[in-house]
Amino acid sequence: MSQTVANLDRKIKVAGDLQTVVRAMKAISAASIGQYEKSIHSLSEYYRTVELGLSLCLREISRKSLSFAPLISKNETRTEKTSVVVFGSDQGLVGQFNDIISEHAINLLKTLPDKPRIWSVGERVHTHLIDAGLQLEGTFPLPNSVKAITLLVGQILIETQKYNIESERDELYLIYNHRTSGSSYEPTSQRLVPLDKMWENNLYKQPWPAKNLPEIMGMVDSTLKVLIREYLFVSIFRTCAESLESENASRLAAMQRADKNIEELIENLKGAFHSLRQGNIDEELFDVISGFEALSKESLTRTSI
Repeated sequence: MSQTVANLDRKIKVAGDLQTVVRAMKAISAASIGQYEKSIHSLSEYYRTVELGLSLCLREISRKSLSFAPLISKNETRTEKTSVVVFGSDQGLVGQFNDIISEHAINLLKTLPDKPRIWSVGERVHTHLIDAGLQLEGTFPLPNSVKAITLLVGQILIETQKYNIESERDELYLIYNHRTSGSSYEPTSQRLVPLDKMWENNLYKQPWPAKNLPEIMGMVDSTLKVLIREYLFVSIFRTCAESLESENASRLAAMQRADKNIEELIENLKGAFHSLRQGNIDEELFDVISGFEALSKESLTRTSI
């Protein structure tokens, strides 16, 4: 009996240690969400600035009837190369995060006309895609902070050969989980390039925030190329930040469920522990009382003799 009580006491301590780890992971995930939220908000302001610069360049090109065919795709049907980057996680304990984005990626890949080149960001999603029978070009390590995202973006741009926009018919898709609210998120995809007429028209129609348009310094096409590179950089950066935000939201939700389950387990173990301990105490008291009664009867017997 005492051994069973000792085992329960050990299980309670182990569960308590595990709960401490879970709660620490909850705190880290919550702090990470705030970090990536701030990054996305700041990035949105910069993204808006880049869009305004692109809009200004396109207005100037339209006004001067300049040619920029190498930058904006005029062909809406032909595709030379298709590249796909799927953002997942390196670590587990994220619920269905990798399963959801892998399923979304597989469904999207079925709709593409040619065989794309696929990269993954994160070892876990890489394994999911390999298990689905897909051939991957490689995988990128997932950044562990906002500052580390810059290096990843540079690697993606180099590997997918999109930094210099060598072909107007090359396609680049980004597939990632987008946080909606709280711990909720949904899979989404974005065709980042080619920069087609729809992209051009949407930028061209954007209203300028002031009455007068600023003047572009230097060559318009050179400025446009630089801004497009910034547009590609900030788009991939934001995608990665949103994926990391969603990952931590998913991990936070998983840790909250785990914390609740552990709390219930500890309560059950404590209940069983106290019940067994009380039963052990009652048994010992019963033995003492029985012994006392036996001694009392023996004493009375001797006295009567």
